[in-house]
Amino acid sequence: QVQLVESGGGLVQPGGSLRLSCVTSGLIFSGNVIGWYRQAPWKERELVATITQLKSTNYADSVKGRFTISRDYAKNTVYLQMNSLKPEDTAVYYCNLQQVGRSYWGQGTQVTVSS
Repeated sequence: QVQLVESGGGLVQPGGSLRLSCVTSGLIFSGNVIGWYRQAPWKERELVATITQLKSTNYADSVKGRFTISRDYAKNTVYLQMNSLKPEDTAVYYCNLQQVGRSYWGQGTQVTVSS
C-alpha cells in the first residue's frame, strides 16, 4: 500500500518562504515520477512541479525561478521549497506519485499567502 503524507503548509506573508515535505511509504517502483499539484478555491487542480527517479525536474511557468523540487532517497521524502511567495500561490498543495500506470495522492496541505 503506497502512502503519501504532506506537511509544511501554513500562513506566510507575501515574499516569504515555506518548504513542503512529502514522505512516501510502501512499494515504490523504478521509473516513478513524483509531483506537487495545487488547487485554489473554485479552480481546477494544477501541476506545480515534478521530479523523476533520476531527479529530472519540470516546473509550471508560474513558479519557475521561485520554487524548487527535490528528493532525498535516504528519507523517502520529496520537498518543495517555495520562495518569493505571492497571494496567488494560496492553495491546497498535494503530493502525487505515478508508477506502473497508477496514480497516488496525499491528503494535501494548506498554503496561505497573505499579509
